[in-house]
Amino acid sequence: MLANWKFLRKARIRQSAENAKQVGKAKLYASEISKKIYNIHGLVGVIGSAGVGLETNHRNGLIKVNLDSFRFNNQTDPFEKVGMMNPLLRRDDQEVALTKKDSRVGISIMQSSIEIIDKLTPIQKFYDGESIFLTGGTGFMGKLLIEKLLRACPSIKYIYILIRPKNGKNVLERMVELMEDSLFFTLKEKEPTFQRRIVAIKGDCSLSNLGISKIDRAILAREVSIVFNVAATVRFNEKLKSAITINIRSLRDLINLSKEMPKLKSFVHVSTVYANCLYNPIEEKFYDPPIDADKLIDLVNSLEEKMLDYITPKLLGRCPNTYVYTKSVAESVVKKHAGTIPIGIFRPGIVISTYKEPVSGWIDNVYGPVGITASVIIGLMRIHHCDGLVKANLIPGDLTINGLIASAWDIANNPRFNENIPIYNYVSKDNPITYNTLKEMTFKYERLIPSKETFWYRSFRMTKYRLVYLFYVYFLHLLPAFIIDTIALCIGKKPRLLKIYNKIHKMSDVLRHFSTIEWNFMNERWNELTRKLTSEDRELFFCDVKGLVWNNYFMSYVLGIRKYILKDPIETLPQARIKWQRLYWIHQGFKLIVVCILCMITWAIVSRLLVALASS
Repeated sequence: MLANWKFLRKARIRQSAENAKQVGKAKLYASEISKKIYNIHGLVGVIGSAGVGLETNHRNGLIKVNLDSFRFNNQTDPFEKVGMMNPLLRRDDQEVALTKKDSRVGISIMQSSIEIIDKLTPIQKFYDGESIFLTGGTGFMGKLLIEKLLRACPSIKYIYILIRPKNGKNVLERMVELMEDSLFFTLKEKEPTFQRRIVAIKGDCSLSNLGISKIDRAILAREVSIVFNVAATVRFNEKLKSAITINIRSLRDLINLSKEMPKLKSFVHVSTVYANCLYNPIEEKFYDPPIDADKLIDLVNSLEEKMLDYITPKLLGRCPNTYVYTKSVAESVVKKHAGTIPIGIFRPGIVISTYKEPVSGWIDNVYGPVGITASVIIGLMRIHHCDGLVKANLIPGDLTINGLIASAWDIANNPRFNENIPIYNYVSKDNPITYNTLKEMTFKYERLIPSKETFWYRSFRMTKYRLVYLFYVYFLHLLPAFIIDTIALCIGKKPRLLKIYNKIHKMSDVLRHFSTIEWNFMNERWNELTRKLTSEDRELFFCDVKGLVWNNYFMSYVLGIRKYILKDPIETLPQARIKWQRLYWIHQGFKLIVVCILCMITWAIVSRLLVALASS
């Protein structure tokens, strides 16, 4: 009897230990589920109750599951068979017991949640349950980043976006306007309530400490674990004071804010691969800045804007514009704070419209090649100062954002961030395309899908010679514009063409430096990052430029400019083709008239010379 009693006692002890082990496992799973259940099942918010229970704020009330009441029958999976549950539904401060059927549904939800946790890719797991702070969220890259993070990483907790009041609209109005962009239509179909995970933070990169209130600053410091600094003024000819304030001082203030974040896992500063364009080749390393960042900020604060404008050329030196100058100095700010936070630099090339996601060809600005292409398509721009043999360092917007998301993951996995700051040159070096090829592909698809907004038949050429460029500018741009504006004045209409060409020539001039010089960009570190990605992450966050098919891309590129820049829907294509044909023959007729006039002038000059020679 004594032996049997001892045997039973040991068996009970083993069973109790096993039950305790299973309960611990259940509580661990529950803490993970509490991070997921909002995003997976469309709930409003989640509160994990210290591993003892799971409380979820549902649209119709509060569901509460007491895990201490679980009894396990020695199963491998604690949620596979449950002896008893005590779930309660609270409505109007009254708790109502759920039925066994409801309890089984709750268990099923937990099981599906656990399965989803296990199926997350390494990058998705990195963003799982994290809160992100983003500057530049209302810009081109910022919008793409927000959309991709919410669509590809559904378990992200919150994305905090720095937004400033603008054009008479407050922060909330601008937030609503942002969410109504057609870019978010795909996300809206997948997750109609995605706006609930976006939090607007009132602030301004042009103000000291980003213009963030103390309350918002405390919230960010407590909640945020990943920071993206995307904000920048990308105007090449921006006033130096404004460029320094936004591109340099705001970065310094953001780094200081990030030092107050105990959960910080990764900080990514978005620079440009041309920040160090005075060097060739350009490696994935820091270069000496033209001036110390703190001294430059103090100088700007101590001088009036007129005086600063006067000394700007001397400060820039060999730098082609204020954008490159301030981006170069900004990188030294990152270097100065190395070792204090996990930080890295992401340097993309020339970012243009999207390749595939969320919609192909999406673009919302006319910077760089997009502005040139739009001017060419409508027949206004006929000459560009560019070397067609130079490789155009173009990168589609969606690939750039995927690369940015992956770089944040890699920075967090860098154990030696205080010694070796990751810098990624994200360029099209491994799948190059020249400006001549860019022109040919654009023309190919422009003929197939012309725009109804075309002003004149497209006739465009490029030259690397400055004098040839200036000759064509006067002959093909300014002379026709002067004639048409004169006619407009005579008939009582407002002249416009000379002003338009003035803007086009400024755009061409600021791009000249980057379209007539070819750099050798080194990207070993970036290639090393891509090799770390799993096959699932490679597909979900496609950022390998080697897999980009340029011929397919330029179809969506031209279509995107037509739709999003020229505001010309595809439904007008039949009328556009008729107009294109008509303009083509008018253009050919005009060329014939010009040739005839030139021949007549030449003949008149030659005949007079012959007469003069004969008489002498």
